[in-house]
Amino acid sequence: MSEAMKAIQYQQYGDYSQNRLVELARPEARAGEVIVQMRTVGINPLDNTFRSGHHYAATPENLPRVGGQTGVGAVVESQSEDFKAGDRVFVRGAGFGLTADGTWREFVAAPASGLSHVPETVDDDHAAAYLAGAGYLTGYLALTELAKFRPGQTVLAPAIGGAVGMETVQVARRLGAALTISTAGNTQKAEQARAAGYEHVIDLSRESLKDGVRRITEGKGVDVVVDGVSGNLTAEVLASLAFGGTVVVVGYAGGRQSNVNVTDIIWRAATIRGFTFRLFTPETVAAAGATLLNYLKEGTLHPTIGKVFPMSEAAEAVRFLIEDRPFGRVLMHARR
Repeated sequence: MSEAMKAIQYQQYGDYSQNRLVELARPEARAGEVIVQMRTVGINPLDNTFRSGHHYAATPENLPRVGGQTGVGAVVESQSEDFKAGDRVFVRGAGFGLTADGTWREFVAAPASGLSHVPETVDDDHAAAYLAGAGYLTGYLALTELAKFRPGQTVLAPAIGGAVGMETVQVARRLGAALTISTAGNTQKAEQARAAGYEHVIDLSRESLKDGVRRITEGKGVDVVVDGVSGNLTAEVLASLAFGGTVVVVGYAGGRQSNVNVTDIIWRAATIRGFTFRLFTPETVAAAGATLLNYLKEGTLHPTIGKVFPMSEAAEAVRFLIEDRPFGRVLMHARR
């Protein structure tokens, strides 16, 4: 009989309280799989979207489901030549937390193809923060594949505390952006971001996004926007574009509905792209991941931790991410 392990499992769709701590059988490795003892796992807004029943994969047939899309742990058993016991690894897999049981558990059986080695210079929590929210990967693919970013362009990524905003800014800098801009909802977060080295952060409690972009760019507007906020901000994003600019819509933390001035699209010759990982081949995603891991190793990416919770407080951890909108990633410790 298999040993028991702790996990966070959704048994029905609903509010935060559906993130329940349960005991399940510890998985066993099949050919090509690796058993990883999880140490730190990430929380993604998509985890909340799925559990609340607002995702296309949130069907009755897809329950119960262990949540969590990413994490970091140590190999305890391997059926792959690429990994041995004791290796520290990034963990992710196709459909994890959505159509397959995810990382919010003490032990994961993962295909070797979903693992990669964690650099020795990066601790478990910062490694988990690097994956959590998929901000680096989203920002890189949005910029390079959809917006066709070129060095010297200006980039706006709203919501500096969130994964997409913060990490797109870091990626854009590494790719050679002439100027990177983000936003904060209040003065405290704007000042926190500036103290952390994000120079151009528009405090939306003091000026509009449109006015802030006009001030920072001296009236020119921005070439590329990677927008994970949407909602009421979309109209101002479009009004902030330079001629020929591109908006890549990657999320809707600020709401799904928006009223826009169509002339901002026409007169600016704007391009609007919708982002989903289903757009990209596995080879493209893998290449992007390899590039980003090199950036992490060279120290040009700076994963930021907002708060770490024990796994027993999963419901509060997800609520904290969604409602309090911290500066940095929200993580859980899976180890006992």
